[in-house]
Amino acid sequence: MTTADEHRVRVEIVDGVADVRLDRPAKRNALDPAMFSALVTTGEQLKHDPSVRAVVLSGTAPDFCAGLDFGSFQAMREGKRLSASAQLPEGDGPARATGQRAAYVWAQLAVPVIAAVTGHALGGGLQIALGADIRIVAPDAVLSVLEIKWGLIPDMTGTQVLPELVGRDVAKELTLTGRKVSGTEAVALGLATRTDDDPHKAAMELALSIAARSPHAVRATKRLLDMAGRVNLETGFAAEQEEIGALIGSPNQVEAVTAAFEKREPRFTD
Repeated sequence: MTTADEHRVRVEIVDGVADVRLDRPAKRNALDPAMFSALVTTGEQLKHDPSVRAVVLSGTAPDFCAGLDFGSFQAMREGKRLSASAQLPEGDGPARATGQRAAYVWAQLAVPVIAAVTGHALGGGLQIALGADIRIVAPDAVLSVLEIKWGLIPDMTGTQVLPELVGRDVAKELTLTGRKVSGTEAVALGLATRTDDDPHKAAMELALSIAARSPHAVRATKRLLDMAGRVNLETGFAAEQEEIGALIGSPNQVEAVTAAFEKREPRFTD
């Protein structure tokens, strides 16, 4: 299945994996109202597609996303916020502002989202990558919480997500300086998961391997791990038992065991 969004984002769905690409390479996949709209719309559509078992999020070469379009900065000199003009579909959850939704919609997906980062992931572009569950980056990729350069703060969920990944002190250092880090350093800091010379290929391989697992177990795993550290242990432990109770004896769990004993590939249903 192949779909296309003429407004900045392309999507191709194959074998349960949605390959989502920011597609404005001439502008380094920079964020303008149309890009914000396309990101949110695409994410909302994927949220409601039960055939999707994993997502790969990347940018058309050479960059992932260089952050806000220069037009946005020019508008700010007059006190205008161009992102507010983006046309967005209805949504739910804690993210309300346009930029927040463009990043957080990927965290809201029930299935794992893997960001494949090449070139630059700066400012808002980095925050979009932070919405993914896993980030595979090129060793020479360039990442930065760049907003301080423009007299701004990261307002696309970054102030809340970043400390959870790298620690409060490192988050402050990166945000207060806006310094750029390589993909290799990003992994060392916890900003990225691992490096690969071909992040998109590695991300697709990982996504396909996840898509081959029981979709109900995969989604339960994401729900539980997203709760960790955000709820008390009593709530988290109770959620574990609720999820395992729903899985044991379910059709896909039975199929997983049966396929393992029969030494064949499992055939799961969504």
